Amino acid sequence: MARPQSPEARREALKEQYASARACTRCPHLVATRTQVVFGAGNADADLMFVGEAPGRDEDLKGIPFVGRAGRLLESLLAEIGLTREDVFIANVLKCRPPDNRNPTADEIERCSPWLMRQLELIRPTVVVTLGNFATKLIREDPTSITRIRGRVELRRIGTRTVRLLPVLHPAAALYTPSNRELLQSDFALIAGLLAQGAPEQTGEGEAAGRLGEGEAVGEDDRADETRPVGEREPVGDPRDGDRCEPSDEAAAPATGAPANGALDEAQLGLF
Repeated sequence: MARPQSPEARREALKEQYASARACTRCPHLVATRTQVVFGAGNADADLMFVGEAPGRDEDLKGIPFVGRAGRLLESLLAEIGLTREDVFIANVLKCRPPDNRNPTADEIERCSPWLMRQLELIRPTVVVTLGNFATKLIREDPTSITRIRGRVELRRIGTRTVRLLPVLHPAAALYTPSNRELLQSDFALIAGLLAQGAPEQTGEGEAAGRLGEGEAVGEDDRADETRPVGEREPVGDPRDGDRCEPSDEAAAPATGAPANGALDEAQLGLF
């Protein structure tokens, strides 16, 4: 398939992908329990793209990623580096909420990942920040735990594009373990510098895949550690579902007003 080149063409193609994703039935058990597909939201021409794990209850109800407690923390971290949700694009590995906020299965990730890869191709970010284990392992195609490689920048070829990849903890990890917020803040502090470098050189097909950039090399002894960071998910509730953890704490309402330059047309996409 020819890749649309102009921002306008890529934006229209992204809207078409959203329309197709809304009708996706690749995972019948998720289709049976979802309220709606949570495709993604933000700036269609963003240089910075975040990839999370899967929608929670609030996201499933509103159709927008990261609108619960973890989303509010993400917005706060962005504000600390001078950015807002309107400056970035946010998506997840899974577009449908897993029942009871269980972990995504390998089959679900395999079936759903083409949507994410197409988003990455159309938005063409220069920096991709993966939030937590599932997004990091999918994008890196490697089982190394997020606790081993968080904050390490690398060049990574994703589909047809080479990006600067920054793995960080999922914001939920900081809600369960407050000390993790400092780790997130230190990793988010790298983003401005990465954006300032602009797009990495677009090398030949496959050349950048797996090549480490500014970050440290990952040792072979790290490869076997697939454990989830402590506190990133607890059986008593998931901070992605702010209402489950704190019944009186309603999810923040999505931003209103005119979309930023390049922002998706919410009315046409049905995101808000």
